[in-house]
Amino acid sequence: MDFYYSPGSAPCRSVLMTAAALGVQLNKKIVNALEKEQLKPEFVKINPQHTVPTIVDNGFALWESRAILVYLVQKYGKDDSLYPKDPKQQAIVNQRLYFDMGVLYKSFTDYFHPIFILNKPGDPEDFKKIETALGFLNTFLEGQEYVAGDHLTIADIAILATVSTLVSANVELKSYPNVAKWYANAEKVVPGWSENLESMAQMKQWYDAKMKDVKA
Repeated sequence: MDFYYSPGSAPCRSVLMTAAALGVQLNKKIVNALEKEQLKPEFVKINPQHTVPTIVDNGFALWESRAILVYLVQKYGKDDSLYPKDPKQQAIVNQRLYFDMGVLYKSFTDYFHPIFILNKPGDPEDFKKIETALGFLNTFLEGQEYVAGDHLTIADIAILATVSTLVSANVELKSYPNVAKWYANAEKVVPGWSENLESMAQMKQWYDAKMKDVKA
C-alpha cells in the first residue's frame, strides 16, 4: 500500500499509528509541501485535492485521514475493537473523529497557520479556541480512560496525533487533568508511538526555530 505523507502532519501520523496497530505495511512516500510536491501532475492525478495523507491500496486511492483510518480497520482489522460495529458505540467514535477534524485540529491550524506559513504571531483569540477544544476533550474523558468508550479506538489515535502535535508546539496540558492522564496512558498503549515521538521531536525543533523567526 502506497502512503503519501508528511512526517510532521498530525493526520499523517494518525494513519501511521493505525497501520502499526493493524500490522499493515506502508510503502512510505514523503510529499514535501514546502517544495510544492503535492502539486506535481502525477500526485494530482491520484488525489485532485492534492492533500496528505493519501493512500493507494491496490489501485484504490483515498485521502482524508479519518476516512483512511476507518477504511484500514474495516478492511484489515482482525476484529472491530478499533472501530466498533455496534451502532451506538460506532456513533461515539464517529463523533469524536468529527470533533477532532472540525474543532480540535481546526483550532490548531487556525492558530498555528500564521506562524508556520506566514511567519506571523498567532491570534490570541484563536489560541482561546485551542483551550476551549481541550476543555471539551477534558469533559469527554471525565471518568474514563479512552475518548470513545472503555477501550482504545481510532478516535484515540486520531486525537492523540493532534494533541501530541499541540504538545510539540509547547501547549501545556496541566489545566486539563483528564487529558493529561489520558495522554500519559496513550503513550503506553498506542502502537506506533515511538515513530510518532520521533516526528514530534522534529516538529518541536522546527516549531522552536519558527518562533525565533517570528519574534525576530
